[in-house]
Amino acid sequence: MKRLVLVFTLLVSSVFADDINLWKKSTLNQILQKGEMRVCMEPGYMPFEMKDKKGRIIGYDVDMAKRMTKEMGVKLKLLPTSWDGIIAALVTGKCDIIMSGMTITQQRNLKVNFADPYVVVGQTILIRKDLAGKVKSAKDLDKPEFTVVTKLGVTGEVATRKFFKKAKIITFETEADGAAEVLSGKADAFVYDQPYNILFMSDKGKGKLVHLDKPLTYEPLGWAIRKGDPDFLNWLNNFLRQVKGDKVIDFHEKLNKKWLQDTAWLKRVQ
Repeated sequence: MKRLVLVFTLLVSSVFADDINLWKKSTLNQILQKGEMRVCMEPGYMPFEMKDKKGRIIGYDVDMAKRMTKEMGVKLKLLPTSWDGIIAALVTGKCDIIMSGMTITQQRNLKVNFADPYVVVGQTILIRKDLAGKVKSAKDLDKPEFTVVTKLGVTGEVATRKFFKKAKIITFETEADGAAEVLSGKADAFVYDQPYNILFMSDKGKGKLVHLDKPLTYEPLGWAIRKGDPDFLNWLNNFLRQVKGDKVIDFHEKLNKKWLQDTAWLKRVQ
């Protein structure tokens, strides 16, 4: 009997030690020890992260990150990072988390872990105004005489190549360049995330383009962290659950209204 008790005690001690070591290595613990959370994001994806007239990074994800670090009791450090290197920056430890309107995909999930989705979007299409009536869906656009543009290396490109097998496809480094190509008449359609296209239509595209606003895809956005960190993942999911469910503070609803419904902030970035 004493031997069984000893074995059980050793097993419990071993599990406890493993848990402590896991916590010591957790990004969350390191953030608390440093007193700072480093966030990788690519400014330029309205309304989630972009630069205002003074060069400051603002947006939905920025406000969420500020709230997050407030709850942690640490400082926030935003690290502008190019999209094609943003996952590598996280994996190599240059930042603690990616908060940059990143769509959760199975391919990305092989490299990083995602917290629960905080927003769900989909790919929609902006077309030249003179195509209204003639083009009512992606199927109508999939012809050799049409040129469809999107941003390089994002889910918009994946969707574009999936839905357009006959049309000519051109990719750009930024979403702004892609949308401008259609606005100038050099391309026929632009495929990108619904929130961005809605905002573009309320500003530069108003009266000049037509928005085919039925999403082609289902795309949940999530925060990405390094693999093997259950403590950080647990904290992030609980944080998200709290800000969504707290009707007294009403932070989540105010955030959605500020960035996803109202367009007053456009004056700050124009």
